[in-house]
Amino acid sequence: MDMMTLILIIILILAIIFIVYTFIHLYNNLVGLRNRVENSYSQIEVQLKRRNDLIPNLVETVKGYASHEKEVFENVTQARSNVMNATGVDETSAADNQLTGALKSLFAIAENYPELKANSNFQQLQTELSETEDKISYSRQFYNDVVLKYNNACQQFPSSMFAKWFHFEKAEFFEAPESELEVPEVKF
Repeated sequence: MDMMTLILIIILILAIIFIVYTFIHLYNNLVGLRNRVENSYSQIEVQLKRRNDLIPNLVETVKGYASHEKEVFENVTQARSNVMNATGVDETSAADNQLTGALKSLFAIAENYPELKANSNFQQLQTELSETEDKISYSRQFYNDVVLKYNNACQQFPSSMFAKWFHFEKAEFFEAPESELEVPEVKF
């Protein structure tokens, strides 16, 4: 074997090692990103569960002061049930938005009852719920950031080839409802 053949074989072996390493890296990157999407979605679910656990206490506290507001309590209870039974990003997002609207109605009722607003249990629940809403908002943003990174990896060359070959599916973003996208009207 002459020196030129040996050099070509070494170059060929190094090229094969580089290509295999690149393929392994691209595949592992897609797996890691997909797992981050799943993990970040589960973090949203953790915060939604925490909020769902607070809601019955909040409803019971308000009921003690405003028992005649039956429709609002039923709406909150139904919306909470919808969140707990939701599957997938789209369904969870829609149910979560419904619950947020129902909670706004519940807090609007509380405004009519000064003694309720002064109740320390109600204030504590309201604070915890507010903090949880902030965590949910942060978790949604983090989830959407991870989804963007994952979807980019699935669509950009050369990792898009692996995404197609190994069936890495596009992830869905957690989206706000159309009603929250409208510009509010301000009047003085």
